[in-house]
Amino acid sequence: MAEIPDERQLVLRARSRLDQWTKRARVEAYAELFDGDDPLLSTEEMQLLDALDSELEREGGDGVWGTDQYGIHTAGTSRSDRPLGVVCVYHPQITKDSVLRGADDLDDETEERLNTALWQYSERVATIIEAKLDEFVRQS
Repeated sequence: MAEIPDERQLVLRARSRLDQWTKRARVEAYAELFDGDDPLLSTEEMQLLDALDSELEREGGDGVWGTDQYGIHTAGTSRSDRPLGVVCVYHPQITKDSVLRGADDLDDETEERLNTALWQYSERVATIIEAKLDEFVRQS
């Protein structure tokens, strides 16, 4: 049986791969949730999100699609079959003071649908990253 690597070293090695895993997971999650046969949002809603993304980038920000953030955590117990996990530490969200809300008078219902879709997207990205992390841990 292979020796389990020191948890701290395992976390450090996994974190060094997190950016790469995140980029790939974002592409995969976007394709699943927004480009498939049954997308979460309508074409018009996607155009609203894209407009917001563009406006935020023009103002020097990261936009919508690059603001989600993920972290690697330890399971907290030696009895866990998964020593490490992934959590979304920042979900992008449209608020009343966002660029799009003021410019296009975004209604509450549409804002909620967009925010729900962004939440689902971020959680799907975290799940995809966690699958990569599990594979990495098994191979370590």
